[in-house]
Amino acid sequence: MQDFKSFSEGIKDLKSEDFETLALELFKFQASENQIYKKYIEARQINISKVDNIKKIPFLPIQFFKDYKVISGDQSMFPGFYSSSGTTGMITSKHFYWSEDWYLNHAQRIFEKEYGSIEGFHVLALLPSYLERKGSSLVRMADHFIKESNSKDSGFYLYNQNELIKKLLSLSHDRKKVLLLGVTFALLDLAETGIQLPEIKNLIVMETGGMKGRRKEMIREEVHSILKSFFRVKTIHSEYGMTELMSQAYSKGKGKYTLPPTMHVMLRDINDPLSWTSRKQGGINVIDLANFHSCAFIETQDLGSFDENGELEILGRIDNSEIRGCNLLVQ
Repeated sequence: MQDFKSFSEGIKDLKSEDFETLALELFKFQASENQIYKKYIEARQINISKVDNIKKIPFLPIQFFKDYKVISGDQSMFPGFYSSSGTTGMITSKHFYWSEDWYLNHAQRIFEKEYGSIEGFHVLALLPSYLERKGSSLVRMADHFIKESNSKDSGFYLYNQNELIKKLLSLSHDRKKVLLLGVTFALLDLAETGIQLPEIKNLIVMETGGMKGRRKEMIREEVHSILKSFFRVKTIHSEYGMTELMSQAYSKGKGKYTLPPTMHVMLRDINDPLSWTSRKQGGINVIDLANFHSCAFIETQDLGSFDENGELEILGRIDNSEIRGCNLLVQ
C-alpha cells in the first residue's frame, strides 16, 4: 500500500464491488501513515481495529487542508501542491500531490468515461480567475485537456469575449464537439454582452461553479436558465471538483452528478457531523480513493441530496462556511 504507483494502477479499472474493501485497506494505511489524520482519529478516541465497514470510517474536516500538510508517508515524495481559490484575505487549502502526471491522466480517464475521447473535442477554457493565480488544479486539468485534444483551436480565454465568440462561431459546423469549460461568473458575463448567438449544435457548455465575490450568489436554476437562453442549448453541464480531491464528478444537466468509480458520497447530519442522516439531504462526506497519497476521507462543507436514481445533487454551502471556488451554486 505504501507504493503509491502500484496503488494508482490498482484503481484504474476499479469495480464497484471492490470499493469498500479498498477503502478499508486505505483507511488502515492512512490511519497509520498520515500523521494529521492519525492525530485526529486519536483525538476522537476511535479504535481502528473496530472500523470494519465504511460507515465507521471517520472523515477529516476539510479545514485541515488549510492549516496542515495533509500527506501520507515520507514528505520527500511530494514535489508540489495545488492551492484553492478564495477571496482576498482567505487562507487557502493546499493539496500536495505525489505525481502530477498521474492526476492529469486520472482526470482524463474520468472525463472520457462520461464523454468519450478528449480528441473528439475542441476545448475552450474560460477560466479568468483561475488563470490569474498559481497552483489551480482546474487550470492544470484544462491545460491537459487542451493539449490532449490535439486541436489547434483549443485554448484558454481570459476576458477576450469577442475572440471567444468568434471561435465558437467558426467551430459551429465542425465534426468535433466544442467543450466550453467556464467558471460561472465568466459565463454569465459573456451572456450579458447582448450578442445574439445562433444555435451551435456541437456545443457543450460546462460550468465549474463559483462567483468568487464577482457577482451575487444565484440559485442554480436561474444561472442555468440564463446560460441555456444565451448559448441556445438544452442543458448546462457541470463539473464538481475541489482542490482537496483528485477525482471529479460530472453533471449532464439539472445539477445531477454521476460519481466516478473512485468516489463515494455519504450524507451526514448537519447538526451532528459525527452521525449519518436518514433524511433526504445532509452534509457531504466524500471518499476519494484517488487521495491515497493524502487523506481519502473528507468531511466537506457542502450540502447534498440523492434522487430516486441515486444521482447526487449539490444543494449549496452549509451556513457560515466560507465560499469556495468549486461548484457551489445555491439550490
